[in-house]
Amino acid sequence: MDTTNVSHQTFSRKMVKMSGVAAIALISFLAGTFFSARIPHPQVVEADSDHVFELMVYHTLPGKTSDLESIFQDVSKLQSKHGLKAVGYWVADSKDPAWENTFVYLLDHPSRQAAETNWSALHSDPAFPPYRTAAIPLIQQVDGKYKVDEVFMRPSVYSEMK
Repeated sequence: MDTTNVSHQTFSRKMVKMSGVAAIALISFLAGTFFSARIPHPQVVEADSDHVFELMVYHTLPGKTSDLESIFQDVSKLQSKHGLKAVGYWVADSKDPAWENTFVYLLDHPSRQAAETNWSALHSDPAFPPYRTAAIPLIQQVDGKYKVDEVFMRPSVYSEMK
């Protein structure tokens, strides 16, 4: 028996076995990668910035919403002058009694601090008090407090408005 031929056959069998093991390992790796890519992984959600929106809902006395809307048409220019960027102003189009006498607007602020600074500037402007004086009798009061709902909101990570 030729020992060279036996060694060569043994070497060839070992190579075939090693190739088979390597192929199985590669297929297993690729399958694991494919399946794990399809499994949802939790992501840490963080705000991209300090950007906030401020929603304001004024509850007017019955029939006074259009009067308040007229006041805001003028005061909006003063708000803009002081960095209070309005996204929009709305009057509810609903027969639901909870919304019937409401005036709503949304402001866009780079940060909560910027909002406070800009509101302070608006309230310090000598042109502002007449608008406030005109608006006060139009707004509902509950227990001596004006019925104005205000909330600061941050954009969600999937919101188109950031």
